[in-house]
Amino acid sequence: MAIHRGLHQVAAADLEFRTLRSRGPGGQNVNKVESAVQLRFDLESSRALAADIKTRLRRLAGHRLTAEGIIVITSDLHRTQAANRREVLERLEALIERARTVPKRRIATQPSAGSRERRLERKRHQQRTKSLRRAPPGED
Repeated sequence: MAIHRGLHQVAAADLEFRTLRSRGPGGQNVNKVESAVQLRFDLESSRALAADIKTRLRRLAGHRLTAEGIIVITSDLHRTQAANRREVLERLEALIERARTVPKRRIATQPSAGSRERRLERKRHQQRTKSLRRAPPGED
């Protein structure tokens, strides 16, 4: 089996493909042809990815991650099984690529003196605008 270009370090044994019947309208073949593809990637037992990448991948996978640590990706966008197979491999590749990039650490900063002053000035202006909308005292 040929592994997708970006998944060269993932072992083929970690990937499991299943075919399913596609949902929705499909004409004459809708109840006969299994064109949808489900990819199951065993994240927990995979040795191809480093621990930090696995941690980020767990967070990024979200609802696609099962309790057993398997990432499940399904595609039924295309009419052919081959196209859906390519689609799930591309999605897994994109997910792993996102997990590879280490997020930048946010450095807490203080608002500048000018920005604080502009904010207070906008508040004073809004306060004046609203006070002009009120009825003068004594009028009902």
